[in-house]
Amino acid sequence: MILYTLYENSYIDIAHLETLKDVHVYVNLTNRCPCACTFCLRQTKEMLESNSLWLEREPSVDEVIQEFQKYDLDDFAEVIFCGFGEPLERVDDVVQIAGILKLYRRDLPIRINTNGLANLIHKRDITPELKGRIDTISISLNAPDAKEYYELTRSRFGIESFQAMLDFTVLSKQYVPHVVLTVVDIIGSEKIAQCQSLCDELGVTLRVRPFEE
Repeated sequence: MILYTLYENSYIDIAHLETLKDVHVYVNLTNRCPCACTFCLRQTKEMLESNSLWLEREPSVDEVIQEFQKYDLDDFAEVIFCGFGEPLERVDDVVQIAGILKLYRRDLPIRINTNGLANLIHKRDITPELKGRIDTISISLNAPDAKEYYELTRSRFGIESFQAMLDFTVLSKQYVPHVVLTVVDIIGSEKIAQCQSLCDELGVTLRVRPFEE
């Protein structure tokens, strides 16, 4: 499915909701991701075969917009680019879709959930392209240091990925009003405190997410 939301600890196509009032709508664009995180459910065979977010093919920009045109954007509390893969693998399409949505509803909050490695993926700084289109960017910090980050994410870009993610965070602050780094609560209170200190240094917010089996 392309447009979905979280409902009773599961994913549901928004077409199946009785009401869309104040719904948070997630946009699923790709299965691709440069990481193979040890804690990510996408790594299990069961998820790859049966999870409804797995895309048989990537939807075009036109197909995504056609899905949005079925609904009243005024009902939505927020639109979030976040699916089975890394949304900024398709940064040009994310920017185009967000721009079109803003034309229809300028005050629509738009967020990207990302691993923060887009500049490595595309070999350029993509953060200026987010200006005026993205209101919040939520970046997976995962760990307080490069070694543990690489062990957890198994990024194809290697151990340098950690610093690249931090650099992306700082660059994003110039163009996106709200920049958030996230960790999962299973890393423990000591490492969470270290991550908080890092966020304080960078001048961004830390959000601790609950681990979901």
